[in-house]
Amino acid sequence: MSASGRDETTDDLLAALLDGMDAALCAFDSDGVITHWNREAERILGWSAGEAVGRKGFEGWAVRAADAQDVQDRLMSAQHVPGRQVHEFALLTKDGGRVLVRTQSAGVPGADGTPAGVYCAFSEVHAQIDLERSIALSEALMEDASWGVVLVDVDLRPAVVNAHAARAFGTGRTALLGRPLGELLTQGVEELEGALQHVLAEGAPPAPVEMWVSVRTAEGVRRRCWRCGFVRLASPLAEEPVPLGVGWLLQDVTEARQEQLDAAQARFRSHQLHRAGRAAAECEDPAEAAAVRLDFALAGFAEHALLDVLAPAADSERRRLVRCAASPPALPGPGSIPVRYVAGHPALQALDRIGSVRTSAPRGEADAEWARARQWPESAAHVLCTVLRSRGRTLGALTFLRGPSRAAFERADAAYAEEVAARVAADLDLAAGAGAAQ
Repeated sequence: MSASGRDETTDDLLAALLDGMDAALCAFDSDGVITHWNREAERILGWSAGEAVGRKGFEGWAVRAADAQDVQDRLMSAQHVPGRQVHEFALLTKDGGRVLVRTQSAGVPGADGTPAGVYCAFSEVHAQIDLERSIALSEALMEDASWGVVLVDVDLRPAVVNAHAARAFGTGRTALLGRPLGELLTQGVEELEGALQHVLAEGAPPAPVEMWVSVRTAEGVRRRCWRCGFVRLASPLAEEPVPLGVGWLLQDVTEARQEQLDAAQARFRSHQLHRAGRAAAECEDPAEAAAVRLDFALAGFAEHALLDVLAPAADSERRRLVRCAASPPALPGPGSIPVRYVAGHPALQALDRIGSVRTSAPRGEADAEWARARQWPESAAHVLCTVLRSRGRTLGALTFLRGPSRAAFERADAAYAEEVAARVAADLDLAAGAGAAQ
């Protein structure tokens, strides 16, 4: 290829690159004559490259006469100082309008190092301010936001995490990057990934959603409630919307939601105690009233209840518990043979402590074998035993059982069980007194 052919190819390539830029760009030689003018400059000011190239500066066409010399001096000064210079000018459009632009100009050195001209990139000030605001917003969200912000890529892995979100996960920001969500959460992963996939495919949901998740941390697994908002991220450079991932905003609302759940639970249990009292009052037999209270106590609380009473023994040091009632009735009910509880059984511990005992099947041990060894239904995985006391005397033990799908009993559950036990004990005491009178 001849030298002239190579020069033409280079010029064509340069023109294509300049016209493809999103920013308006023009260039001046050392005398201030315009040598390049791209399409974005034409879009902003209306002057074509044919009308702009070859003119000396902006005087007489793209700037007011009163401002022309100042604009020219400030632009051309860039070839005599290092780095870039930023200015704002009011330029004229071809139809006579005015546009406030922000320019970044820098000198172009020649082959011998002497100033050969200036290039100038400019954009409308409002567009530049919008861009700066977007960048500032992104930086603020990533650093100082009171919400957690996680940018999730199309593979559903965190790509960027702000400090608030890292605290919510209980780890450092870099430790989260690129890891599958299943490594970070033990529960709630399917729901969260489903929400992210929906956003990628369909767009953001109309309102924030709340999710309960279990987070793996150095201190152990924490159960948290997050209020989540999602936005789909698409590339602004593609002709068609190309998903880049999902912007996920989260806020920890665990305490507020737990308070609401606790309040609702307390109201329900208080209502159950009231209903049980009304139903027990209609029972002629106090022992039947005790059984009725068990039925009401089970609702939303446990799967089974066992009522064991102390049987008279010749040896005062030996305590024998006899099954008095069970709920549901399908379980073995009242009998005269003492239940075969071994030493250290939770029901016997409750008698010793004159209080409540909570326990669960150990990890790795079959629930059925663990439950059978303690004379409980095979489905039992979590147990709460509390003592029956009336008029300063111990009457027996009340046991509540939950299956493996339920959570273990907590302190608030023990308080409720003790309230039920106090009322059941009063019924049993009344039944014993009635029997003695007869």
